[in-house]
Amino acid sequence: FFLYLSDVEEGGGTRFNDLGNPPLTITPKRGRALLWPSVLNESPADWDARTMHEAMPVIRGTKFATNAWIYLRDYVTPTEEGC
Repeated sequence: FFLYLSDVEEGGGTRFNDLGNPPLTITPKRGRALLWPSVLNESPADWDARTMHEAMPVIRGTKFATNAWIYLRDYVTPTEEGC
C-alpha cells in the first residue's frame, strides 16, 4: 500500500516498467493511494515480476509519501526466532 502525502509540481511519479507501453506511471497527488499485489493470482507463493516499480526523480517540488506492507503470512514469528 502506497499513499502520496503531497502534490508534486513536476516528476516524482511511480513507474511500472513492465505494465503498459509506454510504462504505467502514476502521478503523485495528495491523497492518492496505490495498492498492487506482488504475487501471482494463480500462485500466491510466486513473485509477479511485472510489479517491479521505481520512484521517478522529482524535478520540481517536494514529494512526501508513506507505505505499508501487507503480508500474506506470519512474518513476525520467524523473525523473532532468528530465521
